[in-house]
Amino acid sequence: MTGLPLPRADAVSEEAILPVRCHDVPMRKVGNLVSVELESARVGRLLRQSILSGERRPGDRIIERDIAEELAVSRLPVREAIRALVSEGLLVARPRSWAVVRAFTERDIADIAEMRDAVEGLAFELAARRHTAEGLATVRRALEREIAAARAGDVATAEEAGAEFHLLMAELAGNSAMDEVLGMMRGRILLLFGPHDDPLAMAEDHARIYESLALRDVETLRLRVQRHLRAAAEAAKRRLAAQTDARGDDVPTDAADDVPTAGAGDGTSEWVPERL
Repeated sequence: MTGLPLPRADAVSEEAILPVRCHDVPMRKVGNLVSVELESARVGRLLRQSILSGERRPGDRIIERDIAEELAVSRLPVREAIRALVSEGLLVARPRSWAVVRAFTERDIADIAEMRDAVEGLAFELAARRHTAEGLATVRRALEREIAAARAGDVATAEEAGAEFHLLMAELAGNSAMDEVLGMMRGRILLLFGPHDDPLAMAEDHARIYESLALRDVETLRLRVQRHLRAAAEAAKRRLAAQTDARGDDVPTDAADDVPTAGAGDGTSEWVPERL
């Protein structure tokens, strides 16, 4: 990338900056509850990845019994995973033990973009004010990985690193309430705004933002982040329009007349959306 030298961050060891993302779990104290929780998290991660990657498309059915068979797990962790993804806004609950992948509208994109502009924009500003040398070094590594992948034409890695760039801002902001709000929205943000039409242009945009972040230039940062987020929203609207034109009206809006009977009469409990 030409014309965009990156301000240097102080060098630190990988061990010094690696964030602690999990804690030791007292397995013997909670017994099977830990097993169910960890299994549901794994099922949720796999389902989430299949949605974000486009493997499961808007309107696709997520049936508890079928997913349990596919992943060779019991139905309980699948049920918990479906509930979690409904709460994240990636699935829409249907009667009994199933759901569908959510089909987003242009209004959805506008609403989420509006929220993102306010909350994530503030996260960038707080990160500029509060970042440490160690935190800045972590952001720089994610940016360098994104640039390298974009130059090599590795779109998947570039998008992953670009998502990490945004995720790190919430950590550097040091605001747990903000991190919680963004966490609830993260799946929808990644699905709608994660794909990059031009990975190298996106990396260059991130480099300019990083420059302002490293210099703690909040005013310039604010303008660059606003432009960046609003461009992502417009790109998401264009992709939605193209997808809608390509598929026509084949995404079901309501399948109430064709409800699977998974769970009925087989001795297992059914998942009722009203209990979510």
